[in-house]
Amino acid sequence: MKKLSIYMATMIFSMSASAFAQDSIERMHAEVMQSFTPETIQWKDEPILPKGAKSAIVVGDPSKKGVFIAWLKFPANYPIPPHTHPFTEVVTVLSGKLGNGMGKVLDKTKGEMLNAGSSFVLPTGHTHYVWTTDEETIVELIATGPWDITYTNPNDDPRKNKTAK
Repeated sequence: MKKLSIYMATMIFSMSASAFAQDSIERMHAEVMQSFTPETIQWKDEPILPKGAKSAIVVGDPSKKGVFIAWLKFPANYPIPPHTHPFTEVVTVLSGKLGNGMGKVLDKTKGEMLNAGSSFVLPTGHTHYVWTTDEETIVELIATGPWDITYTNPNDDPRKNKTAK
């Protein structure tokens, strides 16, 4: 009977450990050391953000499960309308200035302006918006994939509305 109890306990522990492992996130890894500068990075149009945004993947793959790092470049006077993300994000302003506000309406008077070197954390599912001032802004995004964005107003989604600005 004692052996059966130990066997059952071992089986339950093994099954629960397996269930927890399925929820784990892949660790970030790199094959070689790399350096990145705004002048040498390969910028591409970012299709899930309004026209004008560029992105460059530094580490990982935002379309897959796991941690990734991307740089995002926004032109001067650029707004990203209110939206949410499925996972927490950490954003650091590398150059320029970035306004950040919470809520379902883009209101620059209710947000804060962050200078280069400043960071903020966006919790999962919190509606927020960002904007730039009169200069180009580059931010670093650290997040968990798969990365996505849900706009509060579906008409703001450039994937659905090719004329969205």
